Amino acid sequence: MAKLKKSFFCRNCGYESTKWVGKCPACGEWNTFVEEVVSKESPRAPSFALEGERNRPLPVREIRQEEYSRILLPGHEVNRVLGGGLVPGSMVLLGGEPGIGKSTLSLQIALHGNGLKTLYVSGEESAHQIKMRAERLGIRNEACYIYSETHLENILRELAEHRPSLVVIDSIQTIHSDTIDSSPGSVSQIRECAALLLKYAKQTNTSVLLIGHITKDGIIAGPKILEHIVDVVLQFEGDNNNIYRILRSIKNRFGATYEIGVFEMRGEGLVEVSNPSEILLSHYEEPLSGIAVGAALDGARSYLIETQALVSTAAYGTPQRSATGFDSRRLNMLLAVLEKRVGLKMYTKDVFLNFAGGFKINDTGLDTSIVAAILSSYFDRPILDGTALAGEIGLSGEIRPAPRSEQRISEAARLGFRRIVVSGYLRKNLGKPPKGIEILYVHKIEELARVLFGGSDH
Repeated sequence: MAKLKKSFFCRNCGYESTKWVGKCPACGEWNTFVEEVVSKESPRAPSFALEGERNRPLPVREIRQEEYSRILLPGHEVNRVLGGGLVPGSMVLLGGEPGIGKSTLSLQIALHGNGLKTLYVSGEESAHQIKMRAERLGIRNEACYIYSETHLENILRELAEHRPSLVVIDSIQTIHSDTIDSSPGSVSQIRECAALLLKYAKQTNTSVLLIGHITKDGIIAGPKILEHIVDVVLQFEGDNNNIYRILRSIKNRFGATYEIGVFEMRGEGLVEVSNPSEILLSHYEEPLSGIAVGAALDGARSYLIETQALVSTAAYGTPQRSATGFDSRRLNMLLAVLEKRVGLKMYTKDVFLNFAGGFKINDTGLDTSIVAAILSSYFDRPILDGTALAGEIGLSGEIRPAPRSEQRISEAARLGFRRIVVSGYLRKNLGKPPKGIEILYVHKIEELARVLFGGSDH
């Protein structure tokens, strides 16, 4: 029997210590050490390579490119975020809030795999429970196998027998190995199980998709080394009270990290949203005040989103500032610029800001649409129909160019907008505008009202 000993592990980075310490020497976090029982003598690590095969170093020119051709998963959105498909032998980590749809997305990939031999390992649900969800999602892949197990050695034995092309582990926090004596979900168990699954993926050229829980701080539970050893880290974002979800790439060794995928949660599962602008724009019978359309950019994807603002007189002296899906500190900055440069008495007004669809926006290129919606509500005048805005506002009131302005202009033209307001500094840099759209150049925030409510300054 192996001798046992106790060690302390940092939940954040996985640093091991023989005694408890308040501050981790490796990552500097406080109160992250937990005590775990570990095995002093570990059995020999298994080898998953085919019999007779030997791993040899190869000159880089002799490595055949076709060995790394990507596997196209069902759905354009997932392939877009992965950089064009799943690379054989890669390990992907998918994290997100409870109930956001991680298991649903992973099961859909397994069930709609177009003949891709897949082993879906669930440590949280029984095979009968998964079958109930599978009937609702639709079974289109007869080569999908469901395996309800939490013991890593049993999972590896089934993998060696079935040799699937894709393995889904739901979730890595529920898997445990005999080589570690601590409980499932502990730092040492997650690290050991992930390392063995990574070894299996690389030696057999099998893709592995891990589902990971997150902590109350929004980071993936377990040691930070888990995110380091995987090839791709995906974050599934959204509000449980809203039907829209965003799949975002945090780390990708085989592609860019600026792509996003948009999904809509329905009764039959997650449905791709190929054109986010359609769901983020409302069509009204008559023009309304307090509404502006901004040309937003998330990663490499441009879309138009409706910005809603309400400005009313503060009833109790202290004005309220409420921003849903936007940084409230940046909203206060924009209100201060309006007060200083335009002369509006914002200190007597309550201001409420919202974005259609419940989206969270970090794009500074939407500054002009936010200010336009506030001006529209302040004066109770609707903005000219068919107008979009894209630009960043500085503290001195100047309107600066938004990143990738040409892409934003093209998206507005594609959706039938007749005019778009951009920074005047782009006049020399922009080429010929797309057909059917007029570009209005504005240098300062003081000029914005004249352009929005009639007359033009271009």
